[in-house]
Amino acid sequence: MDVSSMYVYLGTLVEWDDKFATLESAEVHDLRDTATSRERYLVESRTHGIRTNRRRVHVRWAEVISLSALEDVQI
Repeated sequence: MDVSSMYVYLGTLVEWDDKFATLESAEVHDLRDTATSRERYLVESRTHGIRTNRRRVHVRWAEVISLSALEDVQI
């Protein structure tokens, strides 16, 4: 899930409504905590898998720029 903020959200999209998308078995990563770029982080997550740190997370659609399956990230 590509968002306009400095966060990366990875997980399984399980629910949505007009305000929120809900991901389960999710990883939420703050890019301010690392020197890794968003693209590099996605490639590493595709290669090594999602490091789940949330059972469930709700993301505001207003923040979402695009959605992609992790397997669509090109290595």
